[in-house]
Amino acid sequence: MSERLFRFAFKYPRFVFEQGDLAWGVSGPLLTAVLVIGGLAAAALLTYWSVGTLTRTRDRAVLIALRLGVLSLLLFSLFRPILVLKAAVPQQNFLGVLLDDSRSMAIADRDGKARREYVDREFGHGADSPLLSALAKKFVLRYFRFSRSADRVDSPAGLAYDGTATRLGTALERARDELSGLPLAGLVMVTDGADTSDAALDEQLAGLEARSIPVFTVGVGRERFDRDIQVTRVETPRSALKGTSLVVDVVLSQTGYAGRTVPLTVEDDGRIVSTQEVALPDSGDAATVKVHFTAAEAGPRLFTFKVPVQEGEQVTQNNARTSLVEIVDRREKVLYLEGEPRFEAKFVKRAVEDDANLQLVILQRTAENKYFRLGVDRADELVGGFPKTREELFAYRGVMLGSIEAAAFTPDQLRMLADFVGTRGGGLLMLGGRRSFAEGGWGGTPLAEALPVVIDGGRPDASYFSEIQARPTRAGALFPVTQLADGSPNTTGWGDLPPVTSVNPITRVKPGATVLLSGTDHRNDEQVVLAYQRYGRGKTLAMPIQDSWLWYMNPKVPVTDRTHATYWRRLLRWLVDGVPGQVNLTTTQDRVEPGEPVQLAAEVLDAAYEEVNDGSVVAQITSPSGQHREVPLEWIVERDGDYRASFVPDEPGVYEVRVAAARGGAALGEDAIHVRASAGDSEYFDAAMRAPLLRRIAEETGGRFFTESDAETLPEAINFSGRGVTVVEERELWDMPIVLLGLLALIGAEWGFRRTRGLA
Repeated sequence: MSERLFRFAFKYPRFVFEQGDLAWGVSGPLLTAVLVIGGLAAAALLTYWSVGTLTRTRDRAVLIALRLGVLSLLLFSLFRPILVLKAAVPQQNFLGVLLDDSRSMAIADRDGKARREYVDREFGHGADSPLLSALAKKFVLRYFRFSRSADRVDSPAGLAYDGTATRLGTALERARDELSGLPLAGLVMVTDGADTSDAALDEQLAGLEARSIPVFTVGVGRERFDRDIQVTRVETPRSALKGTSLVVDVVLSQTGYAGRTVPLTVEDDGRIVSTQEVALPDSGDAATVKVHFTAAEAGPRLFTFKVPVQEGEQVTQNNARTSLVEIVDRREKVLYLEGEPRFEAKFVKRAVEDDANLQLVILQRTAENKYFRLGVDRADELVGGFPKTREELFAYRGVMLGSIEAAAFTPDQLRMLADFVGTRGGGLLMLGGRRSFAEGGWGGTPLAEALPVVIDGGRPDASYFSEIQARPTRAGALFPVTQLADGSPNTTGWGDLPPVTSVNPITRVKPGATVLLSGTDHRNDEQVVLAYQRYGRGKTLAMPIQDSWLWYMNPKVPVTDRTHATYWRRLLRWLVDGVPGQVNLTTTQDRVEPGEPVQLAAEVLDAAYEEVNDGSVVAQITSPSGQHREVPLEWIVERDGDYRASFVPDEPGVYEVRVAAARGGAALGEDAIHVRASAGDSEYFDAAMRAPLLRRIAEETGGRFFTESDAETLPEAINFSGRGVTVVEERELWDMPIVLLGLLALIGAEWGFRRTRGLA
């Protein structure tokens, strides 16, 4: 039943019955009269048993029930029911009025009218504002405007509606503290409910409930838009190597444009780097779009993911999202160890030698304890073969193991390889070959636990050899590394590549592993071609084929084809992606409002990647205007190697934060991130009026939730909330329209029943 219909039938609004207590106003003489009437009524009902024309028991029962209903309503009225209420004493109670001053209030979602128009009409014109005037007659009003923060104001007029965030909890807390100690009837919060803070409201609501301060929320705007397209979420990496081909998940949602095809563009500081056509999902659903583009320029890059504004959209500001990505221009060092001369090392080196951001160091065994070195930085680097200390091995960010047996390593070196992934966070790739996997005796070693595949006892027969046509799995078809057909005329798809060979039959993977490439051998067994898993802080890859160089040298492959090089560059870039250094600087968010604190956290490790608690850690902060300041980071005792600090950006733009760590005068390393200080746009995302949140605020504090359509009953609801200075009032219920309507309905039903049954 709607509120208007309820009030018509029961004389008072629904909340009056919820707040009041039922009592009876019948006097002694009237009670005697009622008892006499009851006796007469009982006698009248008995006459139905002597009516000869009523031969059916059901007819007697219906007539008795109808007449009992009439008598019950009469008795209800004669007992004079009343509602006992606690009403606020006029002008003896204070009422806080909180008005949303954020940018989302300018959204025009009601017949082309902005939400702010309702607030201005009902609150912004003083005595000429109907709702404000009704409240002012009963309460002493105190006004607050809120968005990112909350401020006390003298008048609700002149709101700017320019706040870049909405924090309902902060506003409620400020009003509660400001009005503490006053006889308070409650708080009125007029808002669309688009709270943009990450903090929960539990603490603020519990505080209001404990102090018996009800919050009466007035929801402004529509709960659902008719026509809108929104870039809901963009998942970009925090950093990437220069020249990396990125695949980013962009989540789109819409209402009113189901099935329409729209362009989705990616801009790098205003320059379009990618465009693709996207079919919009059904209304209310979300679609995830894989967007491909290349990070071509180093530095902090602002990538904007945008859908053009469509005709009739009610919110246009949520068609784009901007994300800050650190594009790093540095050489990532990968150690490639081969146990025997073979073509694979030669062609992998050729594939990546033109990549300025990859340094492939090849250590190839030529005889017992003799090695051939390529790509080393120093004359003494790897001169003794594979690294024998953690510090030497951990200086690399990735390790590739070719056809080399586990017996070539000492137990300490095998443990170091597992720790290189799990503790240091590096990337490790094992290739196929006659000395790899089970055939190389790797089963049961510490590294076998880290690899994504299950290493069985060995080949089913000593002459196992199979050709495999590699193809992407369902996961591989969406994975950046294994997506080769990017539209370039110099790359082909997996179906056009020649088969490769394997001497390592790998068919099973670990529970947490993902297979990206697979193929079928000569026995129709499904073989793993490329699989990976996370292990500790790093990741391990298994590629049990021995001649990927056939993708380049096979006679069927054109000379100009770059598929082999593209694959290996992407694979090695992914191998070292996200590998931590000795100093790792992070922040909880890459964009804040000017004046908001930025929380910094730095993890500091030594060369063996053990946590350092006695280091000297200092952040050098460079503002957009070029000003420098230093902020020391302090070790927090709760966690080893964890240092924290904060700073407040005081001007808009991109800040560089560079942290350097040292211990005992010796440098441990440094790291840098960028933070953007700018006005946020979160106000425009999921900007429909959030009725569930506003209803929860009201219900948990003892208030009520209203919308624009029923807000005229707000003053009366606050008046009878029972808070503040109150007096007892009684409201008569005997003359409710529902009583008269009930009497007429029952009498009419009896008359109609008699007519149908042929009774007098």
